[in-house]
Amino acid sequence: MCGIAGLIHRGKTGEIGKEMTAMLQSLKHRGPDSTGYALYGSPKGNALIMRFKAAEQEEMKHGFHIHDQVKERKVEVEKRLKELGATIVSEEDATEYAYRYVIDFGGDKRKLANYIEDIEGVEILSLGYGLELIKDLGDAATVTDQYHLKGFKGSHAIGHTRMATESDVDIRSAHPYWAYPFADVSVVHNGQLTNYWGGRRALERKGHRFMSNCDSELIAVYLADKMQQGAELKDAMTDSIDELDGVFTYVVATADSLGMAKDVMAAKPMVLYESDDLVALASEEVAIRSIFPKEIDTFDPYEGEVRVWKR
Repeated sequence: MCGIAGLIHRGKTGEIGKEMTAMLQSLKHRGPDSTGYALYGSPKGNALIMRFKAAEQEEMKHGFHIHDQVKERKVEVEKRLKELGATIVSEEDATEYAYRYVIDFGGDKRKLANYIEDIEGVEILSLGYGLELIKDLGDAATVTDQYHLKGFKGSHAIGHTRMATESDVDIRSAHPYWAYPFADVSVVHNGQLTNYWGGRRALERKGHRFMSNCDSELIAVYLADKMQQGAELKDAMTDSIDELDGVFTYVVATADSLGMAKDVMAAKPMVLYESDDLVALASEEVAIRSIFPKEIDTFDPYEGEVRVWKR
């Protein structure tokens, strides 16, 4: 089931936190287990925004010892950032287990991510100049209120409502996924990949890491690998139609682009709206109409179709 959505403002910024919340709340019936956002704000020079968690939401209910562990993990994150030469410009406790750090770091992002995630219980959700990836258990309204996302302004965003079918109900298995090690690439997906384990092992042999057993993460790592080899986003997405087996529709975002791809069977739905100012897409038309006060025309992409829009 699951629901996916994306939007991009062309040549300007908008209330993407509020807009994506409305779209995802309209898709709540497609996935009540968790909700995730990849929001793209305005980069501020070379400052990197690191979103990470030091525990799962459910773990926090297991007594004081886990709270102490979370504090220790946070201290260790700060220690390792300093060791790598990163300066913490600002920090925010988004929740008692999820954090937002703005850091000054000009080194190897892969090395930084690997070193931080070597801490037991810590997972980097995103590392980007514009990208901020937020995901947690509950519907869109719950997650937005928890992380104060309604006031988030930016150029584009993607989002996901998840119905867990093949992996756990936790933050780690929720979408979107950051396309490690690229700073501003994220993916959401509706469908099922039948060559997940073969594809995962091949990418792991190349040095890529996986943080979950969710097949959707394979798409993010697959695209990252293609782009690391020099492929343009649209070319990498076009290759995915032939090289990823299964039924799928996915949406990908980069620092300045929004893209969608649909497999050749076109079994997973996608509806599009496009104007000179805004492109919006979602699993159901009701999500797009949730952000428009007037009547609009929408259409469905063809099977095997790949589209990319620039902001």
